[in-house]
Amino acid sequence: QVHLVESGGGLVQPGDSRKLSCEVSGGTFSELNVAWFRQAPGKARELIATANYRGGRPIYAESVKGRFTISRENAKNTVYLQMGSLKTEDTAIYTCAADSQTAWGTEAEFDYWGQGTQVTVSL
Repeated sequence: QVHLVESGGGLVQPGDSRKLSCEVSGGTFSELNVAWFRQAPGKARELIATANYRGGRPIYAESVKGRFTISRENAKNTVYLQMGSLKTEDTAIYTCAADSQTAWGTEAEFDYWGQGTQVTVSL
């Protein structure tokens, strides 16, 4: 069974940067696409970034493009989400998800999920 554990959330100020980590265990990391979702209060969960295992170009939602960077470190079975120029509207629970087939798709298309980490952007 594949397990995903996120870390790195917390309280940050607008304009700050923050790096989230998603450590993957129990599967073959090199054969898993890993994506980051987020869910803001009162809103639907949103897919914001994905890094496919084939090494293709990452994909980003328009809401984070140019500010967030997703990367993989295969030696540590970890995917990172570097967040920059944070805004109050980035406040959300950030969750990583993995799948062997889907790199960008609906929630239902990802088989494995972490528990999420809260990021709050506030003065």
